[in-house]
Amino acid sequence: MSVPAAGVRALLASATERLATAGVPSAGTDAQLLLAHAWGVSVGELQRRQLLGEAPSAEVEGRFTDLVDERMTRVPLQHLIGSAPFRGIELHVGPGVFIPRPETELLVDLVLAELGGRPGAQVVDLCTGSGAIALALKHESPSLSVTAVELDPLAHAWAARNAQLLGLDVEILQGPAESALPGREGRLDVVVSNPPYIPVGMVPIDPEVRDHDPEVALYGGSDDGLRIPLAVARRAHDLLRPGGLLVMEHADSQGDSLPNALTRAGWSDVADHQDLAGRPRAVTATKLIE
Repeated sequence: MSVPAAGVRALLASATERLATAGVPSAGTDAQLLLAHAWGVSVGELQRRQLLGEAPSAEVEGRFTDLVDERMTRVPLQHLIGSAPFRGIELHVGPGVFIPRPETELLVDLVLAELGGRPGAQVVDLCTGSGAIALALKHESPSLSVTAVELDPLAHAWAARNAQLLGLDVEILQGPAESALPGREGRLDVVVSNPPYIPVGMVPIDPEVRDHDPEVALYGGSDDGLRIPLAVARRAHDLLRPGGLLVMEHADSQGDSLPNALTRAGWSDVADHQDLAGRPRAVTATKLIE
């Protein structure tokens, strides 16, 4: 039995209130996305149907209620709907893979600013996770030659699936970033990476991150969180041609420590960049031309 059109608004209002009470950020947006997912339509189509007085069936309402119940336990929204937007693409995500964040989109901008549309420029995304950065780069600049590397087998499978579903010609490899791409030393134009960087012992506050993002994608392996990022940077230095660029995301608390560490390691033109919220988010550094 379907609810009346006015009940759709009530359904969303009730779900929004329940989600907000459970501490879910953006409760109203989540309620809309969950109802659209349960109904098998876009948010725009959901809004159109509501304006036209269409109502979801009891089956749809039941699915929606179950999704709201799960979201109240802080299961990530992206796990429930099975996807996450990143720039102009939609990525399939779920348990075992890090959910891409909007602030990471800055790294794509920094890479494209360096390369423009230079045909054949070679880019590698180390610690690719879902493949977000690598796939967005290929989507926006098809002439780039893009490779992605991921250590975790489950996350690698998500990245490979995303490349296949999006129809993007990105090489997705499995293995440690610290020894990636043997035989390609000195050839790459850009190495980009969003490595694990949370300091050991600094447990994330948000349950969605703490309880659902894989630990291998979160923690940087030392008290300052820089052991893994600096190991990735060392491999990046090996892989880059002279004058090549490193682009690396970091925690907002590492806006000084990571650039300083890269400067000490011999990188040149080290600069830090803020995200749209004005927080330190990514560092760029150039391999010296000898």
